[in-house]
Parts: sequence; structure tokens; C-alpha cells
Amino acid sequence: MHTIRSTDTRRTQTPGATMTTLASPTLGNAANPLWKVQAPAGHPGPHHCIDTQQTWTLLHGTATITTDDQTTHLTAGDTIVIPAHTPRRLTPGPDTGFTAIVTGPAPMHAYTPDDPTPIPLPWAA
Repeated sequence: MHTIRSTDTRRTQTPGATMTTLASPTLGNAANPLWKVQAPAGHPGPHHCIDTQQTWTLLHGTATITTDDQTTHLTAGDTIVIPAHTPRRLTPGPDTGFTAIVTGPAPMHAYTPDDPTPIPLPWAA
């Protein structure tokens, strides 16, 4: 059993959000990483893909997730499972932004539809 204190979590800042690693293979020896995403209002994320399935649960605020074939609006308490290799863009609610908890299997890499070069996700390592 591993206890991860809040003071031990890792924060990664990107232009659109802050990811806080709560558990991962390198933080608590967790097989499935778990992290919190905090995205401010008015800052849509990049159009990208992840090479593994992810499960997102919104804790606060609203968000819109757009994939190639659908748009889904989420409010606090909603959960969405996004299949691996699905092009997506997450847009925080215009007034509130959002806070979400995310998990998926490790290792995890991002890439864009235009450039398949895998980029490791440091908050999922």
C-alpha cells in the first residue's frame, strides 16, 4: 500500500490547463495514473489524440468535448470514456472552466492528427 500526500503531488502547467498527478507508476507505484485537470474558462485545449482510453469525470464547472463525429457537453458529476486514438478537443465552460479527475492505463502518449510523433504525458508517468 502506498500513501501519497497532497504535498507529494506533481503539477504540470500547459497553456490551457494545470494537471496535478495524484498517483502514477512513478508516484505511488500506481498501475493506472490518476490526475486532476483544472482548466480556466475561455482556454480551449489543443486538437489532439491519446494512445490509450481515458475516463474523465467532471467535478466542477462545464466542458464540451468535440471529437471527429460528435460533441458532448458535460456538467459536474458527468463521466465520459474516450476511446484510444480519438481526435478530441476539450473546451472549458465559458463562465466556469472545469475541474476533472482523469485516469487511463500507463504509459500514455499524446499526438496530433497531423503529426503522429508520440509525446509522453508527464502527469501520467
